[in-house]
Amino acid sequence: MKIAKTTTGVLVGCVLLFGVSGVRAQDWPQWRGPNRDNKVTGFTEPKTWPKELTQKWKIKVGVGDASPVLVGDRVYVFTRDGGDEVVTCVDAAKGTEVWKDKYAAPPADGPGGRPHDGPRSSPAVADGKVCILGASGILSCLNADKGTVVWRKESKGKPQFWTAASPLILDGKCIAYLGGKGKGEIVAYDLATGDEKWKWTGDGPAYGSPVLMTIDKTKMVVTLTEKGLVAVNAADGKLLWNAAFSAQYNSGTPVIDGQTVICSGPNAGTVAFKVENKDDSFEAKQLWKNTPAAGIYNTPVLKDGLLFGLTSTGGGRGRGAPTNIFCMKAETGQDSWTDSTKLGECGAILDAGSVLLALSSDSELLAFKPGDKKITVLAKYKVADSPIWSCPIIAGNRVFVKDKDSLILWTIE
Repeated sequence: MKIAKTTTGVLVGCVLLFGVSGVRAQDWPQWRGPNRDNKVTGFTEPKTWPKELTQKWKIKVGVGDASPVLVGDRVYVFTRDGGDEVVTCVDAAKGTEVWKDKYAAPPADGPGGRPHDGPRSSPAVADGKVCILGASGILSCLNADKGTVVWRKESKGKPQFWTAASPLILDGKCIAYLGGKGKGEIVAYDLATGDEKWKWTGDGPAYGSPVLMTIDKTKMVVTLTEKGLVAVNAADGKLLWNAAFSAQYNSGTPVIDGQTVICSGPNAGTVAFKVENKDDSFEAKQLWKNTPAAGIYNTPVLKDGLLFGLTSTGGGRGRGAPTNIFCMKAETGQDSWTDSTKLGECGAILDAGSVLLALSSDSELLAFKPGDKKITVLAKYKVADSPIWSCPIIAGNRVFVKDKDSLILWTIE
């Protein structure tokens, strides 16, 4: 099956992170890739973009907004089917089911729920394990090869709009932000046994995901909370520093640029903090703030000193509000441009080397040239018949997308 390209209009975490040496160039083993920065490796821009993408296969996997992940020749996707939450391992070449595990769990209903009643948290795969965090807070670790359950824990409480923070696998530990409104905890479990290694207790979790930052050889887990931004020591969970940041929902994932942390969200704008070590005490100071430009339901990508993201049109927010692609300078926060074309309310932008690739909730994939002057569109394709709220996987000439209830493989030929 092929879908024709439209020619008008504009659309819109590495080996170190996992502590393993077997991550391959095209693997996308967790939320936002090997380094949780939406940077793609192994992609070569075609000399001429095709008029169509080629659909290789499509498989029903269940509903949900969790992004799929790719390790080797297998794709792992986390969904909901009937009364169960389901993790499915799919053969990346054939589109056939390798194994499936499911367990009974309540749907995400009420505010922020239906039609988004499936999981929002993406799997993490490393050290032969798959870790998933269900919408109601059920944390599981499975054998990546066979799908057998290694351990499973049911946490207490959930955020107002259900869990969305994706677990992080680091140095033989599964790190997850658990809890509900007003009170939460970042917990590290032994990946092999499920034993608790450390715990930090504080604000309730936000809807973005934790990332790794290293300063002066100190590994720290950095994440937005319900009310701010914190960093805890990856070795023992002790608080290293915190900073004030409060968007409408704190729905973004922090962007790391050396010793700078950039956060973006509606009503808060985009803010940069510089983290410094003074006499073995870390401190985060605000560098700049850009109030108008703010990511909504997305995290900007950093490329060549520029931030590319989606901002709500005219300051609009809430379900159904359109967005536009924006570009700003990462060093100063100065606006470069905002494209005028209205896009879907959610989306993802990926750095694929010579081009940026964007996928919006209206299911259109866009290739455009990065630049600080304007947007230059190279190609645009419709890749699903239903809305897409997950991040795609770009691996070589392959594009994996998860729509409302299916996993689809397209190729650029």
